[in-house]
Amino acid sequence: MGSRVARVSSGSPLARLGQRLKARTARIGVIGLGYVGLPLAVEFAREGFRVTGIDLDERRVAAVNRADSYIPDVPSADLSQFVKDGKLKASSGYTGLGELDAIIICVPTPLRKTREPDISYILGAAQEIVRSLRKGQLVVLESTTYPGTTDEVILPMLESRGLKVGRDFALAFSPERIDPGNAHFSTRTIPKVVGGMTPTCRQLVAELYGAIIVKVVPVSSTKAAEMAKLLENTFRAVNIALVNEIALMCDKLGVDVWEVINAAKTKPFGFMAFYPGPGIGGHCIPSDPMYLAWKARVHGFEARFIELADQTNRFMPHHVVDKIARALNEHRKPLKGSRVLLLGLAYKPDVNDTRDSPAFDVAQELISRGAIVTYHDPCVPQASVNGTMMKSVPLSAASLARIDCAAILTNHSTVDYDLLLRRVPIIVDTRNQYGANRSPRVVRL
Repeated sequence: MGSRVARVSSGSPLARLGQRLKARTARIGVIGLGYVGLPLAVEFAREGFRVTGIDLDERRVAAVNRADSYIPDVPSADLSQFVKDGKLKASSGYTGLGELDAIIICVPTPLRKTREPDISYILGAAQEIVRSLRKGQLVVLESTTYPGTTDEVILPMLESRGLKVGRDFALAFSPERIDPGNAHFSTRTIPKVVGGMTPTCRQLVAELYGAIIVKVVPVSSTKAAEMAKLLENTFRAVNIALVNEIALMCDKLGVDVWEVINAAKTKPFGFMAFYPGPGIGGHCIPSDPMYLAWKARVHGFEARFIELADQTNRFMPHHVVDKIARALNEHRKPLKGSRVLLLGLAYKPDVNDTRDSPAFDVAQELISRGAIVTYHDPCVPQASVNGTMMKSVPLSAASLARIDCAAILTNHSTVDYDLLLRRVPIIVDTRNQYGANRSPRVVRL
């Protein structure tokens, strides 16, 4: 990093940017108005900054501009206040990027079908920034990606027009840590890791986020910040895989895995409880470790823990279908032709996010094996399941009377589980919703 350090005089464009950040007069741009970008834009507006949100989805843009939030963690009342005051506006185009002082990239980073990183959305945003990049701007990447993306991919693009990082413009990486639906931690209260290409970049990005977040955690480089994010989610993926494997083992041994976990977590040190389930979902946990595994392979290193964890977690939907089939068989019913109700398509409770939810893998295998599948999810009114658009069915005594088996895949808090228990003959409970309930109707993971 030493070769990239550039001296910044007190009257330089970057020094003036620092002054605007301190005075809350800097103009902020957020590219990508999803679960990460919109809450971030709202927090900057709350602190008095003028914010422009950019998203190619015109429906999102229109919703923001009419103060209609589509993110559960962002109240429409907040949007209404900031849109009315002129602090927040949205656009579906990149016109005006050159007028912004800080530009934050919050676009998706999915995996390709080959399980390799797809950073095309990042590259698209960076290309738009390059066209209007000027002296005195700060560019921050928040999208989760492999270590080296910022300095190996983004930096050469931004310097291609002759400007120099740390002297003319600033570049940093700060991983998003949003947890949709978490009532205890929000964008403002989750500590923010920041890494800059130079000390000046690090200082400016710390100043930017310090205006809206309670604690900023600087690290030595963008690569360290990128790696920290991947470590966080790889830790979770590997430990979830471990407990999923323990659940598979307990199933073979006839041991209650939930009882085992509850007993183990009474140890006051050296143990952290993780819980099994039908698989892992959301954008981060299934994808982020694979970014790290891919980067390791590029450097000739095999990330064996990550690969094994991925295999175990991706096996769990198949295990759930087998549990359903065995439970039906115990009631002298074949899986083929049985009516199976899936409780929850979202990847976690009380959110409407279905990205990479294992419920879709469960549904696909059930359908391929001849089951008649319906679903109920209070947060997902409709969804494409195995190529067919389905609507969430209401839960009632009449609708449940036709169900042979229900599988709890996501335990939303607003579902009437007592009604389910009374009306459905077989319930496969993958989330331990019923706890130690010994009802013969309930089959736990």
